[in-house]
Amino acid sequence: MSSSIYVSVVVLYVLVMLGIGYWCMRRTKSVGDFFLGGRTLGPWMSAFAYGTTYFSAVLFIGYAGKLGWGFGIHTMWLVLGNTLIGTVLAWKVLAGRTRDMTVRLNAITMPEFLRARYGNTPLQVIAALVVFIFLVPYSASVLMGLSYLFEMTLHISYENALYFLTALTAIYLVMGGYFAVAVSDFIRGIIEFAGVMVMVYLLAHRPEIGGFVQATNKLLADPTAAPGLASAKALGAGSWLAVTAPGWLTLLSLVLITSFGPWSLPQMVQKFYSIRSRADITRALVIAGVFSLFMAFGAYYSGALTHLYYGPKLPPELMSPKGPIWDKIMPHFITTSGLPGVLVMVIVLMVFSASMSSLSSLVLVSSSAVAIDVYGAFVDRHANPKRTMALLRILCAVFVGCSLYIALKRPVFIVNLMIMSWGSLAGVFLAPYVYGLFWKRTTLGGVYAGIAVGLACAFTLFSLWGADGVPLAGAITMFLPLIVVPLVSLITPRLPAKVVEAAFGTGGSAPQP
Repeated sequence: MSSSIYVSVVVLYVLVMLGIGYWCMRRTKSVGDFFLGGRTLGPWMSAFAYGTTYFSAVLFIGYAGKLGWGFGIHTMWLVLGNTLIGTVLAWKVLAGRTRDMTVRLNAITMPEFLRARYGNTPLQVIAALVVFIFLVPYSASVLMGLSYLFEMTLHISYENALYFLTALTAIYLVMGGYFAVAVSDFIRGIIEFAGVMVMVYLLAHRPEIGGFVQATNKLLADPTAAPGLASAKALGAGSWLAVTAPGWLTLLSLVLITSFGPWSLPQMVQKFYSIRSRADITRALVIAGVFSLFMAFGAYYSGALTHLYYGPKLPPELMSPKGPIWDKIMPHFITTSGLPGVLVMVIVLMVFSASMSSLSSLVLVSSSAVAIDVYGAFVDRHANPKRTMALLRILCAVFVGCSLYIALKRPVFIVNLMIMSWGSLAGVFLAPYVYGLFWKRTTLGGVYAGIAVGLACAFTLFSLWGADGVPLAGAITMFLPLIVVPLVSLITPRLPAKVVEAAFGTGGSAPQP
């Protein structure tokens, strides 16, 4: 199949997505509609929105390539963690309580929730700035992964692919907001689910690989098929200050970051706010769990198969003077493994679908950080909803532009960008969010201490430890505040009773700090 046919199919797909955006724009009347779909989404849409946001081009291109080559079949631990902890347990533990509490507090964003839960407006502003700053590199990593795939399959230059994807995201999202994202996610989720199964089956049954059973036995028996288990150094070169962690510790850190990290990522938690009712949560949990299992398995298993396709060494075209070009492994594997053209097109659409969903959610959450949380902290967003909606749409375009700027610089390894983003955001939000849902004794002093420790860890450890220490730094950044917040809360003044009562449903509406 020629590249012109690939491009035509992608263009047709884009026109369908834009049509959905336009249709949804006509139904979007308020800020709540734009950001949460009016809290009217059923279990299928909510579950698919969660799953498609979770798994993007970063997974299929960056993670599958770098970690699949580095850890081989042992990436199945990531599959297990992402499915059971990152999806099933997250929905079981967090979804119902999050939806109930955000309704009581009339909060539609993570920073707005923290402000109302702890009765402190500066907390909302700080949280909003953190969201905007740390989601920009993550969205840039999604753009990078998808652009590398377009470069190698559609023969569009990396820069032109970036410009195209940036413009598409801005136009599509500005039109319809979260409702457009949710409707599109349902369609995209079907494409992704089918595409990932086709991809992993066909790649596993290449003549040099031999099928699932034979491939798995080869990967388990060959120690060279998991060089990353020997040392983190096998996954990249760091600075002289870098920490060389044991391979098992690096893998464990990656499991923890990618599994517990989504518990507090604003773009993931948003899906709990928007679900229609508590009754839909159990069904959404099952749907999201099955979706995550297949998506994670398909991506990581395909990445592990690269060892059986290339042998112990990567080909010269995937090497640079500084080492392997990790972000090009999976696009090269897909396009050179002899798959029929129509199936390559299915895989391209699958990764395209996953990435557009993640990117849309990232842009929406980040633009809200300024339009709803910074602006709304000082001006009542309910007083002039049209102005807030206009600001949201403008900021969507601004955020995409910032992401484009970073992606054009081609920073080292999209995997590192994602881990740094997830680790930093989880370091700031995981402890205040989870303790805020379940523990009435959490204090404002404890929350500020946890945020300070999370930010300090992020800036210090990511700077000092270099590329090799990123996973371990991310895990420490995420979990240390979970210890700090309760310890400081026990020795600092309690929150006013009316603030706690408003959050846990024993009082009236949320107080205005």
